[in-house]
Amino acid sequence: MKRTYRKSELAALAEVSYSTFYRYLLSRRSVLTSMGCGVKDHGFWGEALDYICKDYNIHLPDEEPEPEHKHIKFR
Repeated sequence: MKRTYRKSELAALAEVSYSTFYRYLLSRRSVLTSMGCGVKDHGFWGEALDYICKDYNIHLPDEEPEPEHKHIKFR
């Protein structure tokens, strides 16, 4: 299942700082714009996410981990 990833999440997965990752995005602005995403967007998905992951060699987790504790209603 593909989901939207925030820039900070992608930077953490790439093991670089947010500012370094943002500079990388700025260098790819024309490519991202042609895919319908801007550098200042909060998150990336679809074709743009695939491009960023392949270009920066980021491996996304296969699935989201289940929360350890589910919310139990108080009353």
